[in-house]
Amino acid sequence: MADPAPFTLAVVGAGPRGVGVLERLGANAAELLGGRRLDVHLIDPFPPGPGRVWRYDQSPLLRMNSMPEDVTMFTDDSVKMAGPVLPGPSLLEWAKKVRDGSLEAEVPADVVAELTALDAFHFPTRRLQSAYLTWVYRKVLGDLPEGIGVVEHAARAVDVDGSLVRLSDGTELNADAVVFTVGHLDAEPDEWERELASFAGRHGLAYYPAGYTADVDYSGVEPGETVLVRGFGLAFVDLMLLLTEGRGGRFEELDGGGLRYHPSGTEPVLHVGSRRGVPYHAKIGYRLSGKPLRLPRFFDAYAIDELAGAPGALDFRADVWPRIAKELAWGYYSELFTGHPDRVRLDFAVFADAFADLAWGSPGMRDLVERAVPAEEDRLDLDALDRPMAGREFGTPEEFGKELREYIEGDLARRADQTFSADLGAFMALLSVYGQMPALVQKRRLNAASQVSDMDGWFHGFFSYYASGPPPRRLEELLALHEAGVVSFAGAEMRVTADAARGVFVASGASYPGEVASRTLIEARLPGPSVTRAADGLLRQLRDTGQLAEETVADPETGVLLPSGRIHTRVSDSRLLDNAGNPHTHRFAVGPHTSARSAAAFTRPRTNASSFRQNDAVAREILALVSPPS
Repeated sequence: MADPAPFTLAVVGAGPRGVGVLERLGANAAELLGGRRLDVHLIDPFPPGPGRVWRYDQSPLLRMNSMPEDVTMFTDDSVKMAGPVLPGPSLLEWAKKVRDGSLEAEVPADVVAELTALDAFHFPTRRLQSAYLTWVYRKVLGDLPEGIGVVEHAARAVDVDGSLVRLSDGTELNADAVVFTVGHLDAEPDEWERELASFAGRHGLAYYPAGYTADVDYSGVEPGETVLVRGFGLAFVDLMLLLTEGRGGRFEELDGGGLRYHPSGTEPVLHVGSRRGVPYHAKIGYRLSGKPLRLPRFFDAYAIDELAGAPGALDFRADVWPRIAKELAWGYYSELFTGHPDRVRLDFAVFADAFADLAWGSPGMRDLVERAVPAEEDRLDLDALDRPMAGREFGTPEEFGKELREYIEGDLARRADQTFSADLGAFMALLSVYGQMPALVQKRRLNAASQVSDMDGWFHGFFSYYASGPPPRRLEELLALHEAGVVSFAGAEMRVTADAARGVFVASGASYPGEVASRTLIEARLPGPSVTRAADGLLRQLRDTGQLAEETVADPETGVLLPSGRIHTRVSDSRLLDNAGNPHTHRFAVGPHTSARSAAAFTRPRTNASSFRQNDAVAREILALVSPPS
């Protein structure tokens, strides 16, 4: 008999997720590939490995918000998957091996010094991460078995018609299967953003809608002009650096600690605010002091099964959040009791037994914590943590600025001081919860409005604010820029209106009276997921022809459907669902903006990461198509 024709797989997106799927195809090939050849076509206009976000060609000022020991592209024995574990180095381990000569890698000359000095508590540049991802890709290629070949296409996929995949360079591929490895979905402006853009056009103003900061051209922002910036997270941090140090300014290290900023004269004045009115928390710079945490404890598979089996519709705030909060408190108090026993009054075993029996927020729980933890500042207050400026009013912008400076200085001190390592316990518990969330989504839909506004909205924002903030240095730079008059603070509940009478944008907030007018408004955030407003032409084509659908969440009691913005996939196997809800046999999608809701961040070693489990599962589904089991 003649050998079967090669199986052609098109992977649309060759960044870290696409390379992760390729690695899993190679890992599972010995068991599942059989005798048929698999040709993988990697389609991406950006370099395979780093992809768009982590490409080398971006500002050297931009850094990761993860430490190098917390970044890996390789599975380990914590990952619960059907395929084999093929371990490899984390970013930190890779750097050490390159330094000692035990591993060969091409490292661009301008990051050699950084690689040489890198340690566990540094925050690498995105250029150094790009070098790591390039090496990972080449290693994955080198480790592929003989039956798998790879073809790179430095182009975009612009059309999928049946099995025909058309690329922007004119190439046409007959693909037996397609996997979309999507990262953040670029989106066209929403209705409010379109109104602001139209207002700006009529009055000769500048409006920058939500987008990936490194890809936006801010050269039109004039030196010295007041710019309204809405958003105080990681996108703002990137913007802040590009419009200050990126324009020739300089930070000076002070002998007594802290920084002084020396302006170049080409900077604008950034007036920044958000709902919280404060920046994301700095990343923690220490390790746990106490015993290893037992996670998950109260938000585990048993709890998820219990939630899934509950009658009626689940409400995230009423039904899910109390269990999450208890898990966070468990992580926090586990570290406080075992790492700092001099600050508690009960033996940890006694506290843990009583804690397990009490509901979060109940009078009994409050009484237990008050009896066991004498100092109020040692007790976990999640409401105050979430909205530190809520209900607080100041007489002037200067009074609020002084308060916010003290808040940021306190955050920097707390996240550098081992005394407060209970915060790291809560951080680890929050990571555990986030990893469990896809299982809840798969097993049980929540109330539609609650899932979209609370789980995908508020909770994701809380996670980012607490666990995915910037390196401490960035907040030190923020303080220096404020001291230099280059940044001012708009306060909590920032509001922006389009003032037609004056022909300007106007910002105000709840923290102090008054307003600031400007001719420029920047949305410092990534757009939320939206298939409806997808900027990518291929996604629009698939959506408009019914081959790809936006996930909707139905309220079991009312039947109301609300769009989540995400690409609708079958969570169990990542198959793409069409607008009738039917799974496509040969098309798949993986990424943070699919129904599976995997984290957009890189994987921490030994965390049983959902992205690794999904990559392995989809690779095995594809290999089953290549060589169906007899």
